[in-house]
Amino acid sequence: MANAKIRMTDLESLGHAAECLRTLAHPHRLRMVQMLLQQDFSVGELAEACGLPSAMASDHLRLMQRCGFLTSTKAGRKVFYRVAEPHLRNILQCIEDRFDGRRPRAGSAPMGSDRPITR
Repeated sequence: MANAKIRMTDLESLGHAAECLRTLAHPHRLRMVQMLLQQDFSVGELAEACGLPSAMASDHLRLMQRCGFLTSTKAGRKVFYRVAEPHLRNILQCIEDRFDGRRPRAGSAPMGSDRPITR
């Protein structure tokens, strides 16, 4: 196995990925992305669905927009958001496949830790 070539992404790119994943790693933000993958929503609609004040929802949306996940358009006094990053669909699909309808058991090992490391 010493001669096998291992594919590795450069650390700068992985750093950017980690930053964006940290931004996404919040239940309200995940809910907003989940909704926005289905259709465009206004800040108020997203805030209501998450049980948040509109100002707080706007803050979450701005963070995701800075990472390039979302775009927005203004229609009168309302701002509507939509998904700009097509890979979010795959990320959310992984999350839904793993966690939808299931709560981790108390004391359970973190995801992926149940697999042995092989070389």
